[in-house]
Formats: sequence, structure tokens, C-alpha cells
Amino acid sequence: MWILNFSLRIIDWFIPDAAKSERSELNLARNFVFTHLAGPLLSQSISVFLYLSDPDPGIACWTVIVCIWLFWTLPFVYKWTGNLQRTAVVTVELLAFTSLFGAYFYGGVSSPFLPWLIVSLLLGFFYLSKSPSLVVALFVFNILGFCAAHSLWGFPELVSKEDLATVGWISILSATIYMSWMAIYYANMMSMSSEIERETESHRETALRLREAKDMADVANRTKSIFLAKMSHELRTPLNAVIGFSEILLENAEFEGKGETRKADLRRINSAGQHLLSLVTDVLDLSKIESNSIELKIEQFDLPETIRGIVANVEPMVSKNGNKLVVRCADDLGTVSTDATKLRQATLNLLSNAAKFTEGGTITLSAYRRRSPAGDWIEIQVQDTGIGITRSDLSNLFQNFGQANRTTSTKYGGTGLGLALSQRICGLMGGGITATSEIGRGSCFTIRVLAWMNEETLTEERSIPLAAPEFATAV
Repeated sequence: MWILNFSLRIIDWFIPDAAKSERSELNLARNFVFTHLAGPLLSQSISVFLYLSDPDPGIACWTVIVCIWLFWTLPFVYKWTGNLQRTAVVTVELLAFTSLFGAYFYGGVSSPFLPWLIVSLLLGFFYLSKSPSLVVALFVFNILGFCAAHSLWGFPELVSKEDLATVGWISILSATIYMSWMAIYYANMMSMSSEIERETESHRETALRLREAKDMADVANRTKSIFLAKMSHELRTPLNAVIGFSEILLENAEFEGKGETRKADLRRINSAGQHLLSLVTDVLDLSKIESNSIELKIEQFDLPETIRGIVANVEPMVSKNGNKLVVRCADDLGTVSTDATKLRQATLNLLSNAAKFTEGGTITLSAYRRRSPAGDWIEIQVQDTGIGITRSDLSNLFQNFGQANRTTSTKYGGTGLGLALSQRICGLMGGGITATSEIGRGSCFTIRVLAWMNEETLTEERSIPLAAPEFATAV
């Protein structure tokens, strides 16, 4: 095993880094380097026997020997140029020249060097498959040169045919071993290619099934959203009647001086109706967002005044659990242009959650205007000293009907729609909500929306998918 690893390290040294990025290209480069290191070594026996067979080794003999040795330089050429195609052209030309040159001086048309001419042609089509005309041109050029030399001077007989027999067997054996290696490599490449094609086809079929499943899920989701929107709308009518009649009965009970028990029961009915109406409204808004049918009402309004209205609405809820509300508003809030109702709804949802999960603590409402060259942003931050949220539970907060954990749902109630709805509303207004928390020390939720929206901005924001919420673990 260590020998194989050592050999691979030597071979990889010649391969440029660019060729190592893809598996198929790396394998081809490794095969090229290996054959150009092992091939000349295999052919050295031809050089030795040719030198010993030639009674007077001259230019022809030494030219063949030098050409065989030159194959060892090609891995270095590949490393230097970083281009396998150009190096392969040199390989094909050098092998074709060597085989025809050796055939001309040693044996003519019955020369033991001619098998290597077939090898050069096959190597050309193997390495230069994208340029077959170049391979044919090189082959024809060398054949024409061989034929021209024969027609002009004939075949010189430097070594007798009997003496070339040994060289012939060695040459044929070397060419057979070389071609066997290339055939094995080509078979492995074809097998790998077939496996890749089968895997690609399998992935294509899987992707098709996933696309079909996604389309079906999208249709089912749109149908569900439309159904929820219709049902929520239908439910609000009788709920409004229940709330209205409970208020009338409560006024009559107070006017007639009925007992406190009866009035308490009527208040429970009214409160339960209001709560149920709020849930139905959340479902309606969420289904509208999912079906892409919700409309933002962009208007200019005074943000400090809106903050004061929110504080007035939420103060009774905050004080119910013995909490203290602290308000911090920057002096430069000024006028903004966005959907005031949706911004108020998202802020009230955060304050309602803070009041629910905090007892005898402090809830801080902060508002800032962040100015930047790209445009101003409004940040509304709700920080509490409540129970806090673990990092593992933070990811559940902004999911539909998701809460931190089952214990939270059982103890504090709620459906988990508030934060999911608020996140999507803020997304429509060009921003979002981020959350940070530490268990036992409280949480901090930050609304970030564009301070100035118009119809053009609204169209752009609606075409961009909502970003996933960000979480952290420190307050």
C-alpha cells in the first residue's frame, strides 16, 4: 500500500493543480504521466537490442534511442505548460515520427517499429478526441514523409532481418503491454462513465419526483390558505354577533344593577369572544400572506404618536403580572411611511408575549431611527426580564403554530401564531424580526423595517422571498 501511495505522490507531482479539481480529469492526467514514465522504461530494451544489433550504430540508431528517451521529458512539459492537450500533440507526433523513422531505417514495411505507429494513432484519438482532424492530419503528414523518403532513396538495410527478429519480438511485446494497459484504463473509464450516467439518471428521476411533489404541496398549501381565509371570514361574523350581544347584555346588567356574578359571567363571555376573534384574525392574516393576497396600506404617520398609542393599549396587560413598562424613544423618530396598522400589530404581539412570560419584572420598549446612505430603518425593540428561551428552542419561535416547547404551551397557552405572523408582516415591510435570549434572564426581540416605503418599494419587497430569522444566545 505504501508503494502505491508513494507512486501516486510522484505522479501527482507532475500534475498541475487545475487538473486536480475534477476526478475524471485527474485520472486522465495520472494515466498520461504514468504511461510516459513507464513506457520509455519498457522501451529501453529496444534501444539496447537495437544498439547491439546494429554493426555500425550511427545517426539513425542514436536518433531512435534519443527519441525514446525524450518521452521521459513529456511529464515535465505537462507540468510546465499545464496543458494536457498540447502535450498530447507532442506525444502523438513524437511516437509517430519515432515509429516511422525506425521503420524506414530498420526493416521498412516489415519493421518491428510499425506496431507503434498504430499505438500513436490510438493515443491520438484517446487524448485528442475533441480534435480528430488534427490526429488524422498528423498521421497523414508522417505517412507522406515516410512514402516520400522511400520513393527517393528506398529502404537502407542497416541491420539484417534475421538480426531484427529479436528486436521485433521485444517491440511487439512492449507495444502489447502498453496497449493492454490503455485498454484496461479505457474499460475502467467506460465503466465509470456508465455508472455516472446511471447515477445521473437516478438523480434526474428523483429530482422530477421531488418537483412533482413540491408542485402538489404548493397546490395543497394554496388550497389550504384559501380555505382558511374563507373559514376565518365566515367565523368572524358570528363571533362579532356574540361579542356585540355580550356587550349589550353587560350594559343592561350594569344599568339594571344585576349581581356581580352575572356581570362576571358576561365579561368572561365577552373576553373569550374577543380572544377567539383575535385568533381568527391572525389565521386570516396568515392565510392571506401565504396566498399572496394581503395588501399593505402605505401611509405617512408620526411614529412617536403611534408608539404612545401602543403604550396606552399595552399598559393594562403589562401591569396585570406586576410588571413595569419602560419606554425609550429616540428624539429623531419623526415621520415614517409604511403600514401603521401592521407595524402596530407586530409591536403589540411582541409586547403581549413579553407581558405573558414575565412576572414582577421589567419590559422595555425602545424605538430608534437608523440612518444610512441606502435609506433609513426603524428599529423597535422589546426587551423583558422573563423566563428566557434556550438556543435549541429559538428556532421554533417563528414557525406557524410553533412555540418554544410543550411546557411553555401548556403553562402559558397560546397558539404560536403571533410571532410567525409578525415576522411575515415585517418581511412584507422590507425587514424582519431578530431574537436574542438567555434562559432565566429574559429575551429581546427587535423589529427592523424600512422607514420610508412607496408603491415601487412595496412591489420590489413583495417579489423577494422572506429571509429566515436570525438568532443569538446573549441578551
